[in-house]
Amino acid sequence: MRVYLQAPASSDAAPKFCHLVLAQDLLGHWTLSRETGQQGARSQLRREVFTDQVSAQQAWEQARDQCLQRGFRVMFVEGTDARSAGDLR
Repeated sequence: MRVYLQAPASSDAAPKFCHLVLAQDLLGHWTLSRETGQQGARSQLRREVFTDQVSAQQAWEQARDQCLQRGFRVMFVEGTDARSAGDLR
């Protein structure tokens, strides 16, 4: 699953983004990748590994909710549970 969120751009700066990807690796573990930054500039990539899908899914949802609380808007959603991933509160 993945979701791409973007914050509204200010008049003089590029928009900020948050890209969350949840994927299973070849060993059966789950990896949550979080990339954040400004469009056209450096970004920061953090990865977190989980042994089970339930805890990985919860971490993904928590990261998504944090971005939404910071004013980011969902631009793109992809995955098996795309409808619930894009739900805005």
